[in-house]
Amino acid sequence: MEENMAFTIPAWVPEGAQRYLAHTETGQSIRDIARSVGCHASTILRQIRRIEMRRDDPLVDAALQSLAETHFSDLDGRAGGAPAVLGLQPEDAAAKDEEFNNEALRIMRRLCETGAVLAVAEEMDKAVVVRDSGDNAATRTAVVDCRIAQALALKDWISCDNPGRISRYRISSSGRAALSQLVAEAENKARARNEFGMAEAQTPFQAQSSQSTSSPRARRIRYSAAESPLIALARRRDRDGKPFLDETLVSAGERLREDFELAQIGPQVAQNWDHFLTAGGRGSFSTGTYAGQGSSDARARVERALSDLGPGLSDVALRCCCYLEGLELAEKRMGWSARSGKIVLRIALQRLKRHYEDQVEKTRLIG
Repeated sequence: MEENMAFTIPAWVPEGAQRYLAHTETGQSIRDIARSVGCHASTILRQIRRIEMRRDDPLVDAALQSLAETHFSDLDGRAGGAPAVLGLQPEDAAAKDEEFNNEALRIMRRLCETGAVLAVAEEMDKAVVVRDSGDNAATRTAVVDCRIAQALALKDWISCDNPGRISRYRISSSGRAALSQLVAEAENKARARNEFGMAEAQTPFQAQSSQSTSSPRARRIRYSAAESPLIALARRRDRDGKPFLDETLVSAGERLREDFELAQIGPQVAQNWDHFLTAGGRGSFSTGTYAGQGSSDARARVERALSDLGPGLSDVALRCCCYLEGLELAEKRMGWSARSGKIVLRIALQRLKRHYEDQVEKTRLIG
């Protein structure tokens, strides 16, 4: 039974959910399932009961319904009620599972930020990650396909205490553990590809890696999986007690990063973004090519913003907002003195904020 299920149900589906679907959708008995996997029937019974109790969660319920309709809607009538081998072939399924892992990595990083929740409205095909920015204000930091949100809930990586017309999900303890594992796997893949001399295409979901030409050892960018450098810097206070970066500056940096991710821009696309790095070179960033991918409008917006910032400011904005390079490493690569990077970054964000305000004014005048 499970050998057949491996071809019909995506690998990300938890073991308990697979057995629940085998029991409820094909009529296979609990004893038969227990016998096929080599465990006691009480173990299978507990798994099935636990999944059934979780169906009060709208995302979990929707995920199970979707899996049932997609992978169990047609049976071949074989004895035992085993599901037919339908849907994706193994190699295609592997690609889909990798795509899911990449998207899960992107979303759970956002959910680790302070005050972040995944908001899901009834009968909507998209969900959003929003972060509480104080004063009853919220900042949208990511858009999520509801199918991905359903998968995260079914895997118990996100949880909702009070489902309703708009349900708010937070990352769970098992989600944080899974995030650490996904980050480690992404880094290991990057390291392995570099060791074999293969250029790895950067995605917004993976930690970046590199090989320094001036050192025999690989140098890799490391940053917190929990938040971007801007969020950490916004928690610092000036001498007068005010945040070092106010919410408008953080929003400007997040807007640049959102355009960067929307376009799925790697370090190099149809045009080369290296010319915005005025010192230290690209250093440790990989050299993926994304020509023809992503949104040309988003790429154009990033190009205009960085061009308006000019040398130096575009460098620190690209590194810290888009590539998520930490301030200390950015200072070292650009040859700046210690603790000067945060001052330059704040100036860059102030200029970036003014750039976006000017763009809105131009649009208003044209309209």
